[in-house]
Amino acid sequence: MFSQRRTSDGGCRCRCCAQVRGFIQPWLLLLLTRQPAHGYQLMDNLRSVPGNEEWCDPGMLYRTLRHFEQDGLVSSTWDTGSDGPARRIYQLTGAGRAYLDDWAADLCRTRGQLDRFLTEYQAAVAESLPSQHHPTGGK
Repeated sequence: MFSQRRTSDGGCRCRCCAQVRGFIQPWLLLLLTRQPAHGYQLMDNLRSVPGNEEWCDPGMLYRTLRHFEQDGLVSSTWDTGSDGPARRIYQLTGAGRAYLDDWAADLCRTRGQLDRFLTEYQAAVAESLPSQHHPTGGK
């Protein structure tokens, strides 16, 4: 089962190849630290980040923004002054900024754990290489 991790099209079936789930949330908050924006601006900005091109659909983005607003992380106002239909403009609140700061701190801790894992992994692979090349398979 584990030996067949790659699909015929080069994709991956194991969890290790999956994208980080839920990562759109801190990205949205980060984008709103730069300037207030309406939903489609946020979607375009998310998709412009390399690796995020396929990330979100409008329904998921707007559900996330509604949850953020319910939780007090963002606020919104209606923009009726521009051409076209009225649009909600979202902006980060103080609580949203604090939440983003906490998220960034947690990501730093996670990065430290990942760095430690990768260092240990590289050491383990390096140690196992000589025994794999030995004709008898042992030392």
